[in-house]
Amino acid sequence: MADNSFSDGVPSDSLEAAKNASNTEKLTDQVMQNPQVLAALQERLDSVSHTPSSYIETLPKAVKRRINALKQLQVKCAHIEAKFYEEVHDLERKYAALYQPLFDKRREFITGDVEPTDEESEWHSENEEEDKLAGDMKNKVVIAEKEAATAEEPNPKGIPEFWFTIFRNVDMLSELVQEYDEPILKHLQDIKVKFSDPGQPMSFVLEFHFEPNDYFTNSVLTKTYKMKSEPDKADPFSFEGPEIVDCDGCTIDWKKGKNVTVKTIKKKQKHKGRGTVRTITKQVPNDSFFNFFSPLKASGDGESLDEDSEFTLASDFEIGHFFRERIVPRAVLYFTGEAIEDDDNFEEGEEGEEEELEGDEEGEDEDDAEINPKV
Repeated sequence: MADNSFSDGVPSDSLEAAKNASNTEKLTDQVMQNPQVLAALQERLDSVSHTPSSYIETLPKAVKRRINALKQLQVKCAHIEAKFYEEVHDLERKYAALYQPLFDKRREFITGDVEPTDEESEWHSENEEEDKLAGDMKNKVVIAEKEAATAEEPNPKGIPEFWFTIFRNVDMLSELVQEYDEPILKHLQDIKVKFSDPGQPMSFVLEFHFEPNDYFTNSVLTKTYKMKSEPDKADPFSFEGPEIVDCDGCTIDWKKGKNVTVKTIKKKQKHKGRGTVRTITKQVPNDSFFNFFSPLKASGDGESLDEDSEFTLASDFEIGHFFRERIVPRAVLYFTGEAIEDDDNFEEGEEGEEEELEGDEEGEDEDDAEINPKV
């Protein structure tokens, strides 16, 4: 059988490679002669070469020098903005003192220590006229039954489980609450926000006031959030206002056997030498809302936190901010659910507006292209 691996002293593999190279060159020539392909390549090159950083690099040194001067001005602006937020904090402190008498009266109504007057209890709903007409028709039929029902209707003290209901209504809080936390939270009577004193580092304290209960002896549990309102020296352009940088909890004086933040487990141990087995009990951490008062500490010694710890700390800061900005000032609306509905409607409105704008943009692409040659 003839050997076809050589032809005229040239290996067949070399001939095949040369043939493939020739075909590749022809294909490349054909592609490069295609206007659409050339346009796509040019667009790709333009997008790479026209990035902001690459553009700055092409500028003369004199222009770069002036840009550096603008950055110096920007840093000074950031420091002025920090002072602005410090004065805002002073204003918050001032107006917190004006709000407090109203919040104190709110607590009295909630706990039942004070009964609101008829004038204080008067409230006009949006559907008041419709409700009134329907009520008048119904009253003509069931006056006697209504009077009897009113006589038998229970009249609990204050507004039972007011704050606990808020915890259940707000997803951010209900996710933290375990079933065994619920009986404790039903003893919660008030939540207050206290701002740092003038001249002290910026911070605020959340105070959770409890009535006497079977779980702990504290009447108040506190959580302190420390804030910073100054540009970072390493990255001053990232400053966007005050931020929470750390937080401190408090010690809960649990009554015997009532600590829900730990659970007792039994574990068997076998002696290596004798082979005997013994059972030991140990306490391990347990999921609970009351871990809120034993927070992670932000790393201040140069060591970075792991990803899970950073997420936990960020979530803690978000919850503290939400208590301060939303829950405490608007408690009754979170109790009734009206604030939650408003939040949901606002989010849906944003999404709807975004979709509508996208639809408009799609419909106007052709006109935009005619008006603006850069598009």
